[in-house]
This record gives sequence, C-alpha cells and structure tokens, in this order.
Amino acid sequence: MSKIYYKSLEEIELIRESSMLVSKTLAEVAKVIKAGMTTLALDKLAYEFINDNGAIPAFLNYNGFPNSLCISPNEQVVHGFPSEYIIQEGDLISVDCGVIKNNYFGDSAYTFSIGEVDDEKQKLVEVTKHCLELGIEKAVVGMRTGDIGFAIQQYAEGNGFGVVRELVGHGVGVKLHEKPEVPNYGKRGAGPKLEEGMVIAIEPMINTGVAGVKFHNDGWTVTSKDNKPSAHFEHTVAIRKGKADVLSTFSMIEKVLQQKK
Repeated sequence: MSKIYYKSLEEIELIRESSMLVSKTLAEVAKVIKAGMTTLALDKLAYEFINDNGAIPAFLNYNGFPNSLCISPNEQVVHGFPSEYIIQEGDLISVDCGVIKNNYFGDSAYTFSIGEVDDEKQKLVEVTKHCLELGIEKAVVGMRTGDIGFAIQQYAEGNGFGVVRELVGHGVGVKLHEKPEVPNYGKRGAGPKLEEGMVIAIEPMINTGVAGVKFHNDGWTVTSKDNKPSAHFEHTVAIRKGKADVLSTFSMIEKVLQQKK
C-alpha cells in the first residue's frame, strides 16, 4: 500500500475495538508473567485469548512469523520469537501484540519489568514510555511525522539513550503496516503531514547504549548492537484536531501490575 489510507469514523471505531482487544490481551499477559515461566507459555495464552474473543492474531503467519506475540527479552529490541527461554528475575520483557477483528488491525506493545530491575533498566523503561507520551502529544492535525520523531529523539537522547533508526512506527488499520512511516527520530516540520482519518502506530524503540542494532539470521530477531537492554512501547493512535485519540490503552495492564505488587 503505497499511499496513505484515510479511515472513516466508522472504521476508526472498528480499529479501536481491535486495539482494545490487544490491550486486553496484554493485560492477560500481565496477570501471569513472572520469573520461572517460558515466553512460549505467554504466546499460547495470547493465542487462546485472542481466538476466544472472535479475533485472529495479526502476527501469526505474517510473512512467515510463527507466533501470536513478539516477545523480546533484554537486549532484544523487537520481533523476538516466543521460545523455551525461562524468564529471569530482573529481566525486561517487551511484548508486542496485534489482532485482526472485523477485518481491522490493532497493534500495541508494552515492556514488562520482572521483579526488581536495576536502576538503569528502570530508567530506560520510564524514559521509553514517556517518549511514547511525547510522541502522542504531537499526533494531531497539522503536525508532521518529523514532529513526533523529534519529540521522541530529543527526550531519549537527552537522557543518554540511543534511538533505534532501522525500525519505525507505521500507519495501521486496514493492513498491519501501512504508510506513512513514523520514525522515532527526525526534524520538526519534516515528513508527511498529519490529517484527520490517519491512524498510526507510534512505537519508540530505545536502547540503553548505542542506537545501532543487529539483524539475526532467523530473519526476525533484532538485538542492540552492544547487547545492552532495549525497551519498546507502542500505541495505535487516530489523528484528530487538538488532541490525539489513543485507540489502545495501558490502563488495564497497569491495574493488573498494581494488584500484583
């Protein structure tokens, strides 16, 4: 899809429904994720939950991807395969989820801190999440994709972290990946103009150390070049006048995590 697909209000509501199911799925993950379990167990749970809710996992068989979730521990940036990897105390586990419901896509990601994480990891998670919030503030009519990227880059680099450049956010809704690309770096006033009817996935991928990444031979896994931890947060967002309309939510996830404390 080379041109931007503008959505009607009805379509945006269907994308919201899909995005909320993604959020609910991530909240189900939040209920069980802990040290000692495999990432594959989380994938199985998500597959069943999405199917039970009348939807299809968007990632499953997408360009040959074999799972329902992308699960990326520690130095993995994104697109990690769920596996027999046993989650450890102190891990950062990034979980990315997409669903197709009523032929529309939703997409969101959350990085979970397992037990007590060290100060550097804690700061990385907080900064990456705030990067997403700053990007969303710019996702309004009249701004450009460069304004989103600039806000994210300035805050991440100002905190001493690296902003991944090889992977970007994207349009979403009718397909999993649409135009425009939404980089997490850029210049103010550059890039495609944001207009009503656009729905985008904003997804900062921030590394503790250098910005560079390594692409692995499996065709999917991406790790930080220096093998230092990375974090990833993502929301599906509809462009509106004055204030972005965030179609996914972290509130359900955070309510569960609060109750587990």
